[in-house]
Amino acid sequence: MPALPRRRILIASAAAVAAPGWLTPALAQSRALLPTPSQTEGPFYPVSLPADSDADLLRNGQVVYDKGQASWVEGSVTDLAGVPVAGAVVEIWQCDHQGRYHHPGDGDRADPAFQGFGRVTLGRDGAYRFRTLKPVPYTGRTPHIHVKVRLDRRELLTTQLYVEGDPGNERDGLWRRLNADARAAVTVPFTPVGDGLRARFPIVVVT
Repeated sequence: MPALPRRRILIASAAAVAAPGWLTPALAQSRALLPTPSQTEGPFYPVSLPADSDADLLRNGQVVYDKGQASWVEGSVTDLAGVPVAGAVVEIWQCDHQGRYHHPGDGDRADPAFQGFGRVTLGRDGAYRFRTLKPVPYTGRTPHIHVKVRLDRRELLTTQLYVEGDPGNERDGLWRRLNADARAAVTVPFTPVGDGLRARFPIVVVT
């Protein structure tokens, strides 16, 4: 085979270095994302889904919930390669400002104005966004929001989202069981924005 000119060799070498991860397996493996750690579903997943199950938990039907700190919880769902998981469904559920869930196991004493549960189906960009309240503590638990991701009939992830800097985290048994990297993955700041607070929670799943 004839030798390649020096110029062509240099161009080929540069292209290999600049190639995206999907063209170079070693680079792709080194850039793989870590999956979001799973956590227990807990006892309060809805027995039956509410009639209003959209992304706005601060409006239950025509009733507006005006207690607690209004917050946006948003992010995207990707696989380990960073590809959006289009068509997946993200669900969240949490207690109201008094620490009550819409669940018979909690006495079913939650504020009826608070929807308590929401779900969205992801588009091609894998993005989701919920309007809800900043989670609050209740007996034995630090503030948290439950999160579940489904794709078709498969459950890809069940986890919990925590509030960065909340003093209750260090006393929470589930949070303390996580190692430092896992805690960082599920613990995010709630920062002020024009219409309340915002928490960005990127989710990585194994598909």
